[in-house]
Parts: sequence; C-alpha cells; structure tokens
Amino acid sequence: MDMDRDRDDLLHDGPPLKKARLKLVLAHGAGAPMDSPFMDTIAAGLGEGGIHVVRFEFPYMARRRKEGRGGAPDREPVLLARWREVVAALGGGKGLFIGGKSLGGRMASLVADELGVRGLVCLGYPFHPPGKPERTRTAHLEQLRTPTLIVQGERDPFGTAGEVERYALSPALRLAWLTDGDHSFVPRKKAGVTEADNLTQAVVLVREFLRGLAG
Repeated sequence: MDMDRDRDDLLHDGPPLKKARLKLVLAHGAGAPMDSPFMDTIAAGLGEGGIHVVRFEFPYMARRRKEGRGGAPDREPVLLARWREVVAALGGGKGLFIGGKSLGGRMASLVADELGVRGLVCLGYPFHPPGKPERTRTAHLEQLRTPTLIVQGERDPFGTAGEVERYALSPALRLAWLTDGDHSFVPRKKAGVTEADNLTQAVVLVREFLRGLAG
C-alpha cells in the first residue's frame, strides 16, 4: 500500500496515482478527520483492491488539527469550494470518482454533476437530521445525473431503510444496505454480523461499483 501526505495535505492509498485506472477522492464526515479509523479502513481496503484513494480535509477540520481544538463545520459554500479546489488540483472530474462519509458525501453529491465526475459514492448519507425525518436533504438527489452508490446502514438515524425506500430518488442512484448498521455501519451484537463484516462489505460494494462503471 502506498500511503503518504503530500504538500497539499492529501492522503493517498493504493497504487501510484499516475498508474491507477480507478481514482476515488473521499471527504470525511462532520465530526471526524480524514484519518479516522472508519476512513482509514475504507481507504486501505479500496487501495489494496487496486483503487487509488485520495483523502482531504475541509478547512474547519484542518484548523481543528492545527489548533488542537473544536470548531463547527464550515458553511456549505466553503465546503463546496474545497471540493472544487481538490478536484481541479487532481486534473478535473472527468478522470475521477468522488464521495465521502456523511457530510463529505453529501457535499460531493452537490457538485458531482457540475464537475462531470465518473461516479459518486456516499458512505452513510445524511438524508435528514436524526429525529427529524421531515427535514429531508434529498431534493437534488431526485435529479442527480451522475451514477451514484449510497451505502447505508439499515438503522442509520440519518435515514433508515424504511424511510429511504419512500423517497423519490434519481434512477442514476443505487442504494446498498448493510445489515443492522448505524451511521458508521456498526451493528448491534444480536445482529449476527460485526462492524468489521459491514466495513468489508462496504469496501466490496464500492470496489465493484467503480469497476462496473469503468468497464
């Protein structure tokens, strides 16, 4: 596995960027950085499968890392600008898949069509705030043109299987459900599967999705 930080503070996993046929850019969720255990596991698993994975941080998370204290996420225009900046630095959307965990994936979904990326991957999409199913964040997903995979835990408080199946979503969007998983795909002990099982399945689902689009 090739993993390093470059001068732009990106993390790279997998085969060398210039040689990789599949390149996926991932952003972190609202509360944890790009090198959280969840992100490390997903990136390492995909990298070992021959996919070059690039991770980056939004400005607020970079400040948290530098200053050693908390801080609220940036406003949406700042988050979207960071996505555009990273994609441009990597040569543009035409050769890239993009996505991320929760907030990172949601922001990616807002620029995917604009940037003309090859595909979109969302890991635990925040369909609505927990406990507020009426406040959906799905309007743009109804018209999304980019081929999309959303990997979601069945009991995710940001959108359970029962809730999401009622949404009118774009035909370009595919949903894959992980057994009894929460927002980070963690199941309950009684589920008969482990967190490791669900993370492994998530990696397999993403890998096959990317390969399928690449032909």
